[in-house]
Amino acid sequence: MAHIVIDDNESLEKAIKRFKRMIEKEGIIREFKKREYYEKPSTILNRKKKSFQRKLLKRSRRGGGRIEY
Repeated sequence: MAHIVIDDNESLEKAIKRFKRMIEKEGIIREFKKREYYEKPSTILNRKKKSFQRKLLKRSRRGGGRIEY
């Protein structure tokens, strides 16, 4: 849970900017957008498989290398 403590002499804009950076660093916005809509388990699996295939293709184009599972 992200929270900040605002000093007496700190401006509101500076505190908001610091809070936004903290949220971005913790990945809260990314997680929210990922969970915003229900995604079927089969869709998740297909997305992961496609991502893995792209990763393998990219590695093979770069010059091979080891493939770790």
